[in-house]
Amino acid sequence: MHIVVLAGGIGGARFLAGVRAHARTTGADVTAIVNVADDVVLHGLRISPDLDSVMYTLGGGADPERGWGRAGETWAIKGELAAYGAEPTWFGLGDKDVATHLVRTTMLNAGYPLSAVTEALCARWQPGVRLLPATDDRLETHVVVADDTGQRAIHFQEWWIRHRGDIPTRRFVFVGADVAKPAAGVLDALSTADVVLVAPSNPVVSIAPILAVSALREALTAGTAPVVGVSPVIGGAPVRGMADRCLAVLGVECTAAGVGGLLGARSAGGVLDGWLVDSTDAGTEVPGVTVGAAPLWMTDEAATAAMVRAALELA
Repeated sequence: MHIVVLAGGIGGARFLAGVRAHARTTGADVTAIVNVADDVVLHGLRISPDLDSVMYTLGGGADPERGWGRAGETWAIKGELAAYGAEPTWFGLGDKDVATHLVRTTMLNAGYPLSAVTEALCARWQPGVRLLPATDDRLETHVVVADDTGQRAIHFQEWWIRHRGDIPTRRFVFVGADVAKPAAGVLDALSTADVVLVAPSNPVVSIAPILAVSALREALTAGTAPVVGVSPVIGGAPVRGMADRCLAVLGVECTAAGVGGLLGARSAGGVLDGWLVDSTDAGTEVPGVTVGAAPLWMTDEAATAAMVRAALELA
């Protein structure tokens, strides 16, 4: 079996750990297509937060307490940048993490595409699944906000890390999506998939940017593999992160039904054939989508692997 997973963020990384655990017992191959619209260039370095979260988590190098960045991280570079008054001061780079960004930036500047760079980085971390960026092209989530001077667009990282999403927000824009093409390997992965799982990642800023790459979305919806999503919302609250604030901007209820409806049924122009919700949300209905229920708290790898099995059974 070939399992393809659309993923982003820490939730996607933890879900992939469960997919990998299931694959190890069944011999399945796993390909993760990861969001890159959170990527940003700071201090001259290309930072890919979602790719790195997945790579570090599956490679055993992630900080288990913060849930992001490197375990045993130090912050000398951050302190030195602050001493120089170098902006932005609201985004911190750990010393170990900087090494990853240096290698990535050097390779990108030498002409390698992000997909090739990611493969090279994974040679060290051995994540046990194939990691592919959704696109090798520029794709960034910008947020249109309002203040006393009117409306302006800021990068998603500034919106969330600097402002914590607590600023009047009009909409999200996926800059570059109109011309972005799927990264090398993405279309092949989708064409050979036996099932596609949509991880319990933020539906607005992790999953939607992946689907904004038109050729990728077309390959997904035209394919024969069933597409099953896993709800990132349990009992009306996001499992983690700021999905509730993002959904509010879109006017979508922060419920399992609301997110399922946002992704929509493939038969009605959406992407889903199946939607797995938490047991507490049993009875959820999404028009045109087969809905199942199972415990969705990713308390450990075994619990997450059980979630994955439930999603595959729904498929």
